Amino acid sequence: MAKKVIKKHLVIGGAGFIGSHLSNALLAKGNKVIVIDSVPFKRAEIKAYTIHINDAKKVGRVFKKEKPDVVFHLAGAMSLRKSSQDSLFSKDFDFLYRTAIILDACKKYQVKKIVFVSSGGALYENANIIPTSEEYPVNPNSLYGIANLMMEKYIASYCTHNGIDFTIPRVSNAYGPRQWQTGFIPVAIIKMLKKESPVIYGSGKQTRDFVYIDDVVEALIILAQKSISRKATGNSEISRDKNSIYNIGSGTETSLNEVLMLVKDLLGVKIEVNYKSPSMLETQRSVLDIKKIKKAFGWYPKTNIKKGLLQTIEWYKENEGD
Repeated sequence: MAKKVIKKHLVIGGAGFIGSHLSNALLAKGNKVIVIDSVPFKRAEIKAYTIHINDAKKVGRVFKKEKPDVVFHLAGAMSLRKSSQDSLFSKDFDFLYRTAIILDACKKYQVKKIVFVSSGGALYENANIIPTSEEYPVNPNSLYGIANLMMEKYIASYCTHNGIDFTIPRVSNAYGPRQWQTGFIPVAIIKMLKKESPVIYGSGKQTRDFVYIDDVVEALIILAQKSISRKATGNSEISRDKNSIYNIGSGTETSLNEVLMLVKDLLGVKIEVNYKSPSMLETQRSVLDIKKIKKAFGWYPKTNIKKGLLQTIEWYKENEGD
């Protein structure tokens, strides 16, 4: 008898860049999708709750009413540059409190699986092994990286001790349509559409692992369906932790200068780059080793950087000014 496919998914942070694409993709596959976000999410086929994640009572009511099978936790992310300026425990950085609320609700209402979307780039910053695998001993310096690592460890410990299946995908630099104007690629595209000079902090030779949003979403859905046998992985937190982490990236190293050259060629413009002093937090090389997820599930990114940029540019052209 075929294994029953889990059908009810709650996407926390579903109005964001990755979350909105994920919600739409889950719906397209015939799943029931519920969204929680502090920002309104409008799609008739998706039930959305506009509430703050740190409101434990309201979050609990959603879990009680909807009884999701799988929970995607995308509510912990924030801009690397913003978090570098904040206090780790400021009211805007209450990432552990929000995560605790989500985990307690998952336990109380018997959620089958939680998927916490973490950041590969922030955790592996300035790694001395390139490409960087899940086994690399992470030691982030930025507050954003530290926050992600703390959430990873908290989730691994909580879920292991409470018998909740969990997976932690570490996503590299995702890009694509509808991305907020905070990432390097959307900011560069918008500036060049306005005939303005894009900005690079540093020489532009620094590299990143840019992965297209459709590929990211496909991987997240695959990981949501997987189930790890506790007998196979052992009972220790360390064993469960390692076996539940998967890198999601392109596996290709691309410099910021290369990205801008491609964007300029695709737009047919000649615009000078505005080079500024590098940030103290700037990572020089970043690319994820994606062999683990490819070997386990056959997933690999299908959109190369040129195709992804073209599709992203077309979206911004159609939605310029929105």
